[in-house]
Parts: sequence; structure tokens; C-alpha cells
Amino acid sequence: MQDVSTTQDRTRGAAVAVPFNLSRRKSPLENVIEMLLFVCGVVSVLTTVGIVYVLLTESLAFFTHPDVTLIEFVTKTRWQPQIGEFGILPLINATMMVATIAMLVSLPLGLGAAIFLSEYASPQARKTLKPVLEVLAGIPTVVYGYFAIGFVTPMLRNIFGPDVVQIYNVAAAGIVVGILIVPLIASMSEDALSSVPSSLRQAAYGLGSTKFETATKIVVPAALSGVLAAFIVGISRAVGETMVVAIAAGAGPSFTFNPFEAAETMTGHIARISGGDLSYHSIDYLSIFAIALVLFAITLGLNIVSGYVVRRFREVYE
Repeated sequence: MQDVSTTQDRTRGAAVAVPFNLSRRKSPLENVIEMLLFVCGVVSVLTTVGIVYVLLTESLAFFTHPDVTLIEFVTKTRWQPQIGEFGILPLINATMMVATIAMLVSLPLGLGAAIFLSEYASPQARKTLKPVLEVLAGIPTVVYGYFAIGFVTPMLRNIFGPDVVQIYNVAAAGIVVGILIVPLIASMSEDALSSVPSSLRQAAYGLGSTKFETATKIVVPAALSGVLAAFIVGISRAVGETMVVAIAAGAGPSFTFNPFEAAETMTGHIARISGGDLSYHSIDYLSIFAIALVLFAITLGLNIVSGYVVRRFREVYE
């Protein structure tokens, strides 16, 4: 921290600003730590640049292949690279269906859990329940996948009938992905709600509001930017989920809007064909990077929207 002291110039009689430094001189250890942090930042940036470079170069090789056209890639509804069908819409459609179902499950559960932890739970209950909730985030996603096919799918088939619900279906995968991201949304939303000044709550109580009215009409709107950011991050997480959809959603691209039918998402397709015998730089191999590029563009767009939402709806309290 630098400040300025004013002294009198004896020769000219004018005030002269003399800067002085109040910060302590860095120790050698602090210089080493600063250098390590700088290296970590550089490595992170270079890693991101390297990933983007690989995606762009390999995707360019895919789109310049004589059998591939960009119009067919974004408009056709059949994805079978082995026979020259390159319409990515079935994969995008299944991915969006899973993400939509997941958000319909996770948003009310996550926001409800956040409101309870922030507004209703006692400090001791919050200290106990929040780590328990976050344990869900530590369960391997492959376990969630087998939970979807071993519990959720039979439950759906018992409710709607085995003739309606297929063994592999989008609904079961979406429900379990929603359960998977509940801790993420709840944790981020609870942090946003807890950052709202208590003076707003006390003012609402003073005007006769109940605890529920205060939470829903005062606290949640005041923390809207953080809550919306949590929702968008949750959508990104749902779009990028792999193991659950690879196990429970289906293993073949299918353009359908029926959530009880099997369909394959972008991440599930990448996981499935990456484990097969693919020839290096073949059209099947290059198609993986084209799908990954689309997935990267979707998540990048969601992150940009998240940043805009935070800036647009952010409330600053003194």
C-alpha cells in the first residue's frame, strides 16, 4: 500500500508530495510462492489453449473431409459416420432432453435445500446437513448410472408400464443427473442467499412478513444473480455428464422427443465409440472432435451467459 505525505520545500516554500510504502518487504518464501502461483496460472491458460487448438485442428480435418458438409452436419437427423450420415441433431436433441429433465428435478430440490439451510436451519443443523448434502457430489458417477438403470428405470416401468418405458431411456438418465447436480446448485445458491445482509430480513420481519415470505420475496430476489448463476452452472454440468447417460440413456443415436425411449447424448456417444477400435484419423475418429467442439461451444456459451447474468442482476450492498 502506498500513501503520500506532504512536506514543505524549504527552498521554494511549496508543498512537495513524498510517497512512502506501508507494505512489508516480501520475504524469499513469498517470492517463491508468487512464482509458483504464476506458473500455475500459465499452465492453466496453456492447457486451455492446447485443448482448443486440438479441437479446432481435428474438427477442421473432419469438416474438410469430402463426405462431410456443414449444412448436413447441423440439419440432418441421422448420425451414422460409418455409412456417411453426419447429422448431429439426434445427439444434441438427446443431450438437451437429459439436461431439461435434470434441471426440472434439480432446480426445485436444490433451491429448496438452499432456502432451508440459509433461512430455517439452526447453525448446528446447517453445520451437519450441508456436508451430508455435499457427500452426494462425491459419489462416483458410474454408481449413479447403475442406480438409474437398477432403480429409477424399474420404478418408471412400474408406474407407466413396461410397454411405455424402455429399459434404456432418457427420463431415467435425466432424473438421476438432476439428483447428481442437486448438491452443486444447493451449495452455490445457499452461499448466495447467506450473503444477503440480515438487515433486509429484519426489515421484512418488522413490516410483518413471515419467514417464508421473507425468504421468497426478499432474500431470493436479493440473491437472484447468484441463484441464476448456480442454475446455469448446473445446466453446464448436466450437459457435460457422461457416465450416467452412457449407462442408462441408450447406446444409439435416435432422434426422438419421447423421454421414455432410448437415445444417445453427445458425451455418451463419445464415450462409447472412443472405446472401440477406431483407426487414427479416420472419419469416425475425427467425428469425436467435431462432437466435442459442439459440446465445448455449448458450455462456453452457458458460461458467457452466466457471467452476463451475474453482472446484470448483481446487487451490491454497503
